[in-house]
Amino acid sequence: MLNKKISELLDDQFNKEMYSAYLYLDYANYYHEQGLDGFANWYDIQAQEERDHAMLIRTYLHNNGEKLALEAIEKPSGVYRSIEEPLRLALQHERYITDQINQIYKAADKVNDYRSMQFLDWFVKEQGEEEKNSEDLIRKFELFGNEAKGLYALNQELLARRYAAPSLVL
Repeated sequence: MLNKKISELLDDQFNKEMYSAYLYLDYANYYHEQGLDGFANWYDIQAQEERDHAMLIRTYLHNNGEKLALEAIEKPSGVYRSIEEPLRLALQHERYITDQINQIYKAADKVNDYRSMQFLDWFVKEQGEEEKNSEDLIRKFELFGNEAKGLYALNQELLARRYAAPSLVL
């Protein structure tokens, strides 16, 4: 049985991961409307990854005899002033999620919940990758995105991205 506080934090993180999926679907919709199917593809895949993260947390909670409270998912704004804005907002959001994962890890350490810490190790590593991917995408956009041919090439690169399921074994 998990510590009550850790269970509550993981339950809350499940809902934050579901919001992340919703947010990235909103970005994908925006890019689709802009005719940037590669950018839309990138964020469709990001949304799938976030849903997977939520499901990993759900499974972990269930495997430890805990219930999960499904909360309402906040609606993203859907209003963006530029093609670049969702890229920057995504990095900001990933940094927020990293902080949330770190807070759960800290709480687990405080109560000597080594099993949860081991589970969260995967998320810590994943968040490092998520932030780097967001930073790299912003950097590429800054280099190439303000010119039509560059934007086209970057869009094509993002269109080639394929979904890969997470490798965490519970």
